[in-house]
Amino acid sequence: QVQLVESGGGLVQAGGSLRLSCAASGRTVSSYIMGWFRQAPGKEREFVATISWSGDTTYYADSVKGRFTISRDNAKNTVHLQMTSLKPEDTAVYYCAARTGWRMSTFSTDYNYWGQGTQVTVSS
Repeated sequence: QVQLVESGGGLVQAGGSLRLSCAASGRTVSSYIMGWFRQAPGKEREFVATISWSGDTTYYADSVKGRFTISRDNAKNTVHLQMTSLKPEDTAVYYCAARTGWRMSTFSTDYNYWGQGTQVTVSS
């Protein structure tokens, strides 16, 4: 079992950048497919990005493609989400998630472990 803790959220103006981090404990993240999801008030949780075990394969939601970058450092047991050109519609609670197995997925129901979330607010 792995425990996940997100950090790095905050308030930023539109066009700005933030870097989210996800620190894992209990088991090494190299054992998991990792993903980022987000949930805005009144909306369902949605997929943002996912990364393979080795980090050589990534996949992004169309809404963030070209602006967000997911990365992982298995030696440090961390996963990051670099967010640039932020927009007010990116405002949400961002969650880090871990999935057992080898297949990448964009479905939240396929992920086994979740962090508590970190708030990102983008002002216009």
